[in-house]
Amino acid sequence: MSRFRVIVSEAVRSLGANLSTTFAATTTVLIGMFMLGLVVGLGSWALSLSDHYKKQLLVNVYFCTQLRCGDEASTKEIDNVRAQLAAMPQVKSIRFVSKAEALAIERKKHPDLVAGLPGNPLPNAFKVIPKRAEDIDAISTQLGTAKPKGVETICPPAPGSKAAATGIGESCSQISHRVLSVARYLWIVVLIAFIVLLVSSTLLVANTIRLSIFARRREIEVMKLVGATNWFVRGPFMIEGLLCGLGGAVLAVILLVLGRELFMPLIHLTNASDIHAWPFGLHVVIVLGAGLALGAAGSGLTIRRFLQV
Repeated sequence: MSRFRVIVSEAVRSLGANLSTTFAATTTVLIGMFMLGLVVGLGSWALSLSDHYKKQLLVNVYFCTQLRCGDEASTKEIDNVRAQLAAMPQVKSIRFVSKAEALAIERKKHPDLVAGLPGNPLPNAFKVIPKRAEDIDAISTQLGTAKPKGVETICPPAPGSKAAATGIGESCSQISHRVLSVARYLWIVVLIAFIVLLVSSTLLVANTIRLSIFARRREIEVMKLVGATNWFVRGPFMIEGLLCGLGGAVLAVILLVLGRELFMPLIHLTNASDIHAWPFGLHVVIVLGAGLALGAAGSGLTIRRFLQV
């Protein structure tokens, strides 16, 4: 305990004796951790938004109508398609939408378009919800390959199917693939931004602390020559880095709290209840942990070259 007390007191003394370096290191951590908090907040919100839209992706299976195919899909044909869909491991649930229900939905959404219709031109349909959004192509491909009787259109269309050949459902296929592509690239962008920010912050902190260590290199050499161990020499600098990292991280959390209280009420991007960033408490833990790790890593990496005496 006495040795640990000596190391801590030496670190505190050094911080007070090198105020400019301490301020530079703390400010560097502050900027890096504030940016990290923004990346975590905005990135987690964007990923939640992409998951929200991915959950809305499904496969629509439209059955033949007398108007388009000449014959209405029979109950047996509809049941046969239901059995094929239920046997697919990628299918989570199947919902049947009758012609009457589809017309009622259209009357509620677009009353002007369906007003005065002599009959019901809408087909019976299955809304197939996949277990994962990425499974929509597999479901439509398997159903398109089977070519069940009574099915007119699969949306998204299976490659090589009648719908794909005629262009029916092409727009919904493009939309679904675009949503999946954006979600996939969004994960990559957020991960790259997180890694780049951590690496650049570590290097900035290391270079800032290096100035303090370089100014005291003679003292380090003397300590090594009189028999001080590497960890005894490294200890004060590690604690300096931890304190600078903690101070910068705490200031970054304060700025994030102020920004959250002042600006978040003014931003209304969506009303969906399932779109949200990670809990703010988790942001605080990430920022504080990263700040401590950043300060310790910056000090530890920098002091290594001066221990070779």
